[in-house]
Amino acid sequence: MPEEQIIEEGSARIKLGEGVFYNPKMERLRSISVLFLKAAMPNAGKVLDATTATGIRGIRYALEANAQKVTMLDTNPNACRLAEANIKMNGLEGRVNVVNTSLQKFANNNSAEKFDVIDIDPFGTPAPFIYDAMKLCKNNTLMLITATDTATLCGAEGNACLRIYSSVPARNELCHEASIRILLAFTARIAAQFGFGIEPLLSLSELHYVRIFIKLNKGAKQAVESVKKIGYASSCSKCHAYYYEQGQIPKLSSTCKYCGNATTPFGPLWLSSIYDKSIVKGMLNMCDSKNEQIRKTLLALTEEADIPFFYNIDKVCEYIGTGSVSKKQVIENLESIGYIATPTVFGKNSIKTNASISELIDAIKSHVGKDARKS
Repeated sequence: MPEEQIIEEGSARIKLGEGVFYNPKMERLRSISVLFLKAAMPNAGKVLDATTATGIRGIRYALEANAQKVTMLDTNPNACRLAEANIKMNGLEGRVNVVNTSLQKFANNNSAEKFDVIDIDPFGTPAPFIYDAMKLCKNNTLMLITATDTATLCGAEGNACLRIYSSVPARNELCHEASIRILLAFTARIAAQFGFGIEPLLSLSELHYVRIFIKLNKGAKQAVESVKKIGYASSCSKCHAYYYEQGQIPKLSSTCKYCGNATTPFGPLWLSSIYDKSIVKGMLNMCDSKNEQIRKTLLALTEEADIPFFYNIDKVCEYIGTGSVSKKQVIENLESIGYIATPTVFGKNSIKTNASISELIDAIKSHVGKDARKS
């Protein structure tokens, strides 16, 4: 018999088992999720961990995020037995329970039961889970949804994105942000069918996953307002301009307004806020100093302009034939003439700004001109 492996993560100790998935690389995301619950719902009531495996996520919610009752689901009976053993190891009998079933069956057999928090973290796409999860929601329910099919959402498999999410992905430097916005739009359309609007509180795209943290707001008006925040975007592969417009029937031009090149459309996708800075700041205030990488991510989000898409400075400099300049220099130039301009977590030497491509190019050329005069 192989020796039983026990690992520690956060405040939890769990056993690992053969054939039951545990990804140590996702510890960071689980820690972010714990911080999120502590900031967004300090007294979480009923939590549903819809794809539990070892039980680590639900157990950490009970131990660290003050979840009062956690229900964990898994279709694998071995996973359920392991999760039950881990619940006992952490002294959580009575507060945490495991059900050997799928989310779909659970939702259709327990539609009268409503949860304060629902976490969906499957292998691959979450799309088949979201519709049934809505049956278990109420006003102000928090939904935490992970997608690991980033090849689909980021454009490598465009037909799959169209089939699964009814959306055309971006296939350029904007793809990771666009993947978040595609998943939010997909979720918003399903939520609207159940009379909910969505309010994004946090959104992440890292490594091989996309993760959205949303609040559901009950009401036909809220649902309609939410759907109206969906629209389409397009980008120019020559000068790297981008355009976007909310609405079900957009009026985006097929040619770039700056260089006249043909633009490439993508969407539908969410074109409003993708996080709530007050939540992010609350998470940052509670983040342990030992979690330096998480602190850096949260701090970057508090400083980032919450507007759609961004410019990669290196690509724009290549287009206009100048040497590359730093984002700090470009930001200072744009801010000096009244524009919003910030770094972004979505790309190195990239900025979010409300300036147009023309104004950005002027800011870059202005800086290059200053350097030339200094020399």
